[in-house]
Amino acid sequence: MSRRLPPLNALKAFEAAARHLSFTKAAEELFVTQAAVSHQIKALEENLSMKMFRRKNRTLLLTEEGQSYFLDIKDIFSSLSQATEKLLSRTASGTLTVASQPSFAIQWLVPRLAQFSELHPEIDVRIKAIDLDEGFLNDDVDIAIYYGRGLWPGIDAEKLRDEYLIPVCSPSLLTGDKPLNKPSDLAKHTLLHDLSRKDWKNWCRQTGVVSLNVNHGPIFSLSSLVMQAAIYGQGVALGYSVFARPEIEAGRLVCPFDEFLMSKDAYYIVSEESQSELGKIKAFRQWMLALFEQEKASSRMPGDLRET
Repeated sequence: MSRRLPPLNALKAFEAAARHLSFTKAAEELFVTQAAVSHQIKALEENLSMKMFRRKNRTLLLTEEGQSYFLDIKDIFSSLSQATEKLLSRTASGTLTVASQPSFAIQWLVPRLAQFSELHPEIDVRIKAIDLDEGFLNDDVDIAIYYGRGLWPGIDAEKLRDEYLIPVCSPSLLTGDKPLNKPSDLAKHTLLHDLSRKDWKNWCRQTGVVSLNVNHGPIFSLSSLVMQAAIYGQGVALGYSVFARPEIEAGRLVCPFDEFLMSKDAYYIVSEESQSELGKIKAFRQWMLALFEQEKASSRMPGDLRET
């Protein structure tokens, strides 16, 4: 036996209008126009072949049929609302799987993760390292940190920060027998590379330095490895500021020059559009956005890192 149900949008408009005894207030609650509510009520009355409302002295009243129908369905709408709140509450706790590139997880996320746990002890964070930004989320990933242009179809992507690259090295290189006073002095040092040599090539092109042989020097698959090599004095790295800044502030690295390379990509926090407002995902996203905003407000311009 098939169920007979009136149009659900019309039913929703009727329940709100009957509860407020006002088309105007119902429209405000539903974020539609008064005309739209009136149209839905008319559609409901035509579907049921009876009047639901009547007007008396500019006052909106329910008909006997409308009153009876409202009393029968109001608890149904209340139950639906409670069930939705219960579902969202349940998704605000439990395990949250966060995916990011290993270097970001190691150098930025993990050192700050305890702050999130203190704010949300009901959420257990699981970190999943990914080699590349895949542009989509697997079924076992709730939220991810991507580095790119922010153009991923079907994904809710919010920019965390722009990124730039800066030359960094061990403090020992500044006072050694091959001091770094100007960019051309890099010709006397080993250049450390992240994945490819294109970043140093772009930096040289932008700064006008032509004396460097950027086709030599070790290549590392992870930005964190590049930073470690620089810390141990093995050469000069062109480091991403999000990774280099903590090392500079700790005194393990220094920035010998003001020149920096602005990246065309940026860091984004991403989740499926259909899931972005669910409790635990929303909580983690808001925490990261707030933390990046806080760090941005307290940070210096790239060239000022030499003074840190």
